[in-house]
Amino acid sequence: MFYHLLYPLHEYWSALNVFKYITFRSAYATVTALLICFLLGNLVIRRLHALQIGEEIREDGPQSHQKKKGTPTMGGVLILAAIVIPTLLWADLTNRYVQLALLGTVWMGTIGFIDDYLKVVKKRRKGMIGRFKLVGQISFGLLLAIILLKTGGSDPMLTKTSVPFLKDFFINWGPFYIPLVILVVTGASNAVNLTDGLDGLAIGLSSLAFAAYAVLAYLSGHAAFAQYLHTPHLPLAGELTVYCAAVVGAGLGFLWFNAHPARVFMGDTGSLALGGALGTVAILVKREFLLVVLGGMFVAEAVSVMAQVVYFKRSGGKRLFRMAPLHHHFELLGWSETQVTVRFWIAGVLLLLLGMSSLKLQ
Repeated sequence: MFYHLLYPLHEYWSALNVFKYITFRSAYATVTALLICFLLGNLVIRRLHALQIGEEIREDGPQSHQKKKGTPTMGGVLILAAIVIPTLLWADLTNRYVQLALLGTVWMGTIGFIDDYLKVVKKRRKGMIGRFKLVGQISFGLLLAIILLKTGGSDPMLTKTSVPFLKDFFINWGPFYIPLVILVVTGASNAVNLTDGLDGLAIGLSSLAFAAYAVLAYLSGHAAFAQYLHTPHLPLAGELTVYCAAVVGAGLGFLWFNAHPARVFMGDTGSLALGGALGTVAILVKREFLLVVLGGMFVAEAVSVMAQVVYFKRSGGKRLFRMAPLHHHFELLGWSETQVTVRFWIAGVLLLLLGMSSLKLQ
């Protein structure tokens, strides 16, 4: 909004030329998201308390988590507000990639909201039926792929994916592009959802991943940097920096209230939105494979659940981990909740550095 309202006036007041720059608008999108969280956080928490929207804790989960019962959940509505509002204020809203990122955020957030509502308000223990949730996720992946294919024109990079650490090497998915998009979006949203089990864990790791993608989006959208780094130049991707910066600001702002001991949980409203948005951005900047590295802790959490199920069935009831997802395994090994969270963050930082180093090794 500010870009469209104020930048055209730079001809009359040169100071407004600053709205041209993605870096300026990204910085203020981050600040705006933080302020929204700080200003609305306590209000949202009090409202959730008043509505008695409290977390239901799994009986088969770690016993130390039972004390969290009743903590307000559905705090993802705060995250959504802190992502959408700054993006609307600071981004170029005519940019198709920004529109798709916002669509993915709201679409997945809506699925999560319905799931949370059924669990905590309607008291349906399992919330939304799993297959319905999956249909919603797949539907967005399918829609995203179709929109990209319909609007991509003759873009030679349309159905290609960059391969980390390999210079000028791409995989062309051709007719398998639609399944790829569905897999990335669905997989990312579910992986972040599985990771959301400890105070501050999922929001911290999400902020790290989006910070990395903010840099990748900026470099991909900048012709000189893209040429220097031997990465594909994606003119529309640069504006995603503003969106990713808003997500980072929203994540840090929410962490203020979600840090141990958490005063509010994001619920599926937040985790599905963040995961779906992360997958969407990875697709738009052609860094789907790099998501496995930058979101490596999410991958580890998802794989631990799948491995536990497969091993349990094939071993006749034995467990590969003490409990899945992976963060619960370390809790039962004796790590405190804060230790697990911070150590997973450290691992996330190391993976971020590894992923970003691929740019110079290409």
